[in-house]
Amino acid sequence: MSKILFVVTGADTWTLADGTGHPTGFWAEEAVAPFEAFRAAGHEVVVATPGGVEPTVDRASLAPEVNGGQENADRIAKALESFVELRRPVRLEDVRLDEYAAVFYPGGHGPMEDLAVNADSGRLLARALESGRPLGVVCHGPAALLAAVGADGENVFAGYEVAAFTNAEEVQGGLADRAKWLLQDRLTEAGLTVRAGEPWAPHVITDRNLVTGQNPASSAPLAKEMLKRLG
Repeated sequence: MSKILFVVTGADTWTLADGTGHPTGFWAEEAVAPFEAFRAAGHEVVVATPGGVEPTVDRASLAPEVNGGQENADRIAKALESFVELRRPVRLEDVRLDEYAAVFYPGGHGPMEDLAVNADSGRLLARALESGRPLGVVCHGPAALLAAVGADGENVFAGYEVAAFTNAEEVQGGLADRAKWLLQDRLTEAGLTVRAGEPWAPHVITDRNLVTGQNPASSAPLAKEMLKRLG
């Protein structure tokens, strides 16, 4: 059994362009689907957050309309209850990469607030990339890639092809015109190539050891791709 590190946002609010706070956190499906897949394959999951704070689930991610109906919404809520590792996170600052076989970042708007500018997370991502370990990042999780800047000032993921929450999805979600910045734009500015799929449909891109997914529906396929690399 291998240990897989989940790096989860510690933010419960996303600051919008007008300075107001939008309630957020991590997106439920994006944590639950990979957790279930990794545990079913016999792996242990360890959760890390900035400062070791207990992460907050984005309440919007538990709504029936984003989970294909009430039945699945109830299933995901129940699965979160059994995901006890979320309630006892380790401090991201104390993580030793060599203890883990793979690293995974779920999304939600939370990473736009904290992980996008978190130097400890950026260094961890750079080390994970260099190590060749499977590195999975989904939806708004790729905001964390923005903090992975090398000694030369360039993003270590520059030149990589990625999937991430798109401008079109942010527009359709109703928050694009209120955001300080859009993820697809910022990743492109950092030198990454965002390959956009159809809005809300599963879309996973693999480039070397980096596996990225566009949206919540991409979480389970991304986990499956990571498991192939874990053997």
